[in-house]
Amino acid sequence: MKNLTSIQPSKTQPARLAALKQSFQDWNATPDVLTRMAKRLSTTLSLETQLGIVAEEIAATIPFDALNYRHRIARQDFVFSTGMGGPHRCEYRLTLEGSYYGTLTFHRRHKFNDEELTGLEMMLSAAICPLRNACQFIAVEQAALTDSLTGIGNKRALDEALVQASALADRHGAPWSLILCDLDHFKLINDNHGHVVGDHILTKTAEKLEQAIRNSDTVYRFGGEEFAVLLPHTREHEARDVAERIRLAVEGIRVDGGEPPLTVTTSCGVAMHLTDESTDQWLVRADEALYRAKAQGRNCTRVFATIS
Repeated sequence: MKNLTSIQPSKTQPARLAALKQSFQDWNATPDVLTRMAKRLSTTLSLETQLGIVAEEIAATIPFDALNYRHRIARQDFVFSTGMGGPHRCEYRLTLEGSYYGTLTFHRRHKFNDEELTGLEMMLSAAICPLRNACQFIAVEQAALTDSLTGIGNKRALDEALVQASALADRHGAPWSLILCDLDHFKLINDNHGHVVGDHILTKTAEKLEQAIRNSDTVYRFGGEEFAVLLPHTREHEARDVAERIRLAVEGIRVDGGEPPLTVTTSCGVAMHLTDESTDQWLVRADEALYRAKAQGRNCTRVFATIS
């Protein structure tokens, strides 16, 4: 084996280094739009920021009146828009190596000509790799916040949402409520029917919870058979109504596990956020209400009442 420290630079190395230096200087000073756009896109993994860059760079070469982007990433819709639309449009499905990364639509008051359409395609070809990376980054981030079985938010997502909700509630004085739900006697289902059946019930429960709430509310699985629902602009008496709707929805689950079909119930605890309390204190109060529901017969809702 050769000793690496004894290897001498080849005669061509200075020439190669000089060529590299010249290439770097050319690349750094190149004014062409594709290089400039690629360099700007490489500075961020924010899809929103990247789309803003794409819009700016394209508009400088091919004027348009509006740009719209839409994509569904990790069960969430991502939409970006800029400008006001016109009657004429051209639409591009962004794909790379067989994978789809959203649809980009340009609108204008007068038609795009063939040269402009060719220019759009060239610029989007230069942008697709960074856009792909940004989409994948969002997917990875969402996976870290998603329960793999049910597809809803996990405990980490709940913790982050509670911090944000507490800050918003304290800043704006708007009411936020939290519902904790725990499936009753769920261990018996796993013990008597197996974890496959148990997992199916958990999945059905998540579906029922999402169907029972508003679009602005969010559902999380933060324990084995424990779920949480976060409700913005909701006082405790309104949250109690939602909890009762959830309880009845879960009570209606039917799973084939023999005769008769398997059913399940849930107990719910409700607590409204108090000014300046920590997220842990908020959780503890909701958990105390849930404990009372369990202690008082299960399949019911209890509220940690606040003094108004």
